[in-house]
Amino acid sequence: MPQNTMPYTGRYIDPLVDFAFKKIFGSEPNKDLLIAFLNEVFRGRKHIVDLVYNKNEHPGDLRDEGAAIFDLLCTGAEGEQFIIEVQRGRQVNFKERALFYTSRLISNQAPKGRRSNWAYQLTEVYLVALLEDFTLALSRDAQYLHDICLCNRDTGEIFYDKLGYTYIELSKFVKEGADLETDLEKWLYVLKNMSQMDKIPLYLRKPIFEKLFNIAEYSNLTKEEKNMYDSSMKYKWDNQNVLDYARQEAKQEGRLEGKLEGKLEGKLEGKLEGKLEGKLEGKLEGEYQKAIEIALEMKRDGIPAAQISKFTKLPIEEIEKL
Repeated sequence: MPQNTMPYTGRYIDPLVDFAFKKIFGSEPNKDLLIAFLNEVFRGRKHIVDLVYNKNEHPGDLRDEGAAIFDLLCTGAEGEQFIIEVQRGRQVNFKERALFYTSRLISNQAPKGRRSNWAYQLTEVYLVALLEDFTLALSRDAQYLHDICLCNRDTGEIFYDKLGYTYIELSKFVKEGADLETDLEKWLYVLKNMSQMDKIPLYLRKPIFEKLFNIAEYSNLTKEEKNMYDSSMKYKWDNQNVLDYARQEAKQEGRLEGKLEGKLEGKLEGKLEGKLEGKLEGKLEGEYQKAIEIALEMKRDGIPAAQISKFTKLPIEEIEKL
């Protein structure tokens, strides 16, 4: 099994860790960073002049209806809404979750009464997702930015332009410092590599990036912030170890299964299938217990149940019972 050692903490924090992402982009004094980043993402199609931070949890209309929990939720000067998400690993029904999130924001725009006066005048809703460790099954090429909207399937003509999904696959972004051409490329390079840097490079010497590096310097964090960041890094590292181990075991089982394929017949094949299923169930149970242990430790550190659920993928109701 991969070694479960703590990662080295460099001069700058990892902006893709949950605490660090909210520290850098999720506070009022730093909203100019988020505005600058989003304007580069939209590449002139929209120009954001101001943002207001909203609560990141939207409960359902019914008591038993699940809540929508966002990393960041902001409203622009013209009423448009932006969901900004960081997704570190592959998640079941990831596309469906994005649709659920944006649908909740659209349905919440409806007034409780006098809808005829409202006349369905919807404001814009956009989701921007940074994908760290996985890619979408959208293309097989090196394209890392996907701009999704509702369009005519046959002609490609845009049908509705007030709902959009932008997915950025960071694992496909492989440009190095000397090759960076646009400010968007510089933003993505920083998000992906800043935690390994020991100083701000010359090609990033702009006021907006200088502010970013200053905020992200580990030594500038308070003691409480350092503890929260260290905890977030530990959980990320533990989760990565679990994933690496599962991948390693899956490869070993795949090689074994390949050797045995074609040799097993009748009852022997049935017996092996039963053993493999039992082994798989045991591994899944082990991963579940690991998630429970991580959730318990995060609760002891005072981390909210919603944040624990996002990291461990455990239901909030189950976390609250721990």
